[in-house]
Amino acid sequence: MNTDLTRVPLRGKDGAFHVVVESPRGSSVKLKYEPKLGAFTISKPLVHGLSYPFDWGFVPSTLAPDGDPLDALVYWDESTYPGVVLPCRALGVLKVDQKKKRGGGRERNDRLLVVPVSAARAENLSGIKDLSRRERDELAHFFTAAVAFADKDVRILGWEGPESAERMVGEAATEFEKTARR
Repeated sequence: MNTDLTRVPLRGKDGAFHVVVESPRGSSVKLKYEPKLGAFTISKPLVHGLSYPFDWGFVPSTLAPDGDPLDALVYWDESTYPGVVLPCRALGVLKVDQKKKRGGGRERNDRLLVVPVSAARAENLSGIKDLSRRERDELAHFFTAAVAFADKDVRILGWEGPESAERMVGEAATEFEKTARR
């Protein structure tokens, strides 16, 4: 049986949304889940000296403006493995604009910042403003440094809180459902 992780249900019984881990914390390569293969492949190595500060993955059963599931960085002090599904809650979203993959122009490629509902040491975090300005700036810098040699011309547009992130998840779930019906 080949399970397509992009089609894992969006939410669990507790109402939290799922995040599928692609690249675990500490990884120096970007892994990408390939539904047609039912496997993880190496997308690219990161720039020398760079590694993922937290688990990186996607929100299943969503479709973002760039044509992929919504991206998510899992903010916690643990590291998991590719394919692990984590029930999460939103802390915020880093709004990002970049060159389109095809056809010219620009597209949004926002990144959710989430925390697992089981992360007891993060229970005091309710939104992005609970992180210091320095930590928010470092996370934004990570995303620009990670694509420094790619032809993406990434622009950081700023942070928004958990309400914006949840709204984005809902909109991306609606887009996913539209394409699933076709």
